[in-house]
Amino acid sequence: MKKIIYNPVVMLLLGLIAGVLTRLADIYTQVLCSVFSELSVWILIGVVIVIFCDSRKRACLDVFLFCVGMLITYYIVAEYTDGVWGRDFVYGWAAFTLLTPVFAWFTWIAKGSSIWGKLVSAGIIAVTLASSIILFDGPKFYDIIIVIILVFLLFKKKKSRSS
Repeated sequence: MKKIIYNPVVMLLLGLIAGVLTRLADIYTQVLCSVFSELSVWILIGVVIVIFCDSRKRACLDVFLFCVGMLITYYIVAEYTDGVWGRDFVYGWAAFTLLTPVFAWFTWIAKGSSIWGKLVSAGIIAVTLASSIILFDGPKFYDIIIVIILVFLLFKKKKSRSS
């Protein structure tokens, strides 16, 4: 089952679906609109994708494809639903998407039990909180929940691995 889900084509499809659902959440819900407009939830999703990938290259590819798919369909649906969005948002999310392979590479390091893994894990959590505070006037209750989940995922007992 893991090989089916963590497949580049499936990751792209999941990203395409996530983009549509996120845009629809923007239109029809207040809370989900807020959650999925912020960086913390996308960091969490990226971490989950990387944690379950079997190689560093695959993690970089899968996270990138997921984010590309999400970005494409989000803005296509936004255009068709007369959504209000500015070029700064498009450029910001496009830059984030282009950097996701780098983020995935560092997150792969966080999978390890070395001191580097622990430092990168702490860095991921710090960036999640900092982005919430700096960019989105947070942290909000869902940011705290996301950070707790990240702490669990990134600091639970890890097996040593070579890769």
